[in-house]
Amino acid sequence: MRTSHRLLLRLFFDPQFDFDRVRVVYVNRGAPADRSSATGSMIRRLDADYMEIAADDRITCIPYHRITAILYDGGIVWERPGSTRAEESG
Repeated sequence: MRTSHRLLLRLFFDPQFDFDRVRVVYVNRGAPADRSSATGSMIRRLDADYMEIAADDRITCIPYHRITAILYDGGIVWERPGSTRAEESG
């Protein structure tokens, strides 16, 4: 099974994909349903241990183990086994 990090790297670097069409759903304690999401255009960097998201004039580091789903064009291309449905986070 491909890891979320490896899939994000592929979607970012492979010219057949448009990274702006990616949406990453992740655990965010305190957010509605403890979930948030970020579009590809919000992701500034894919580090070895986390991704950097730019939102509200700040950078937030999200470790890959908090990712629950990756969507491309609205369809799920990766989902953590046992996680809640990705569509629940807008």
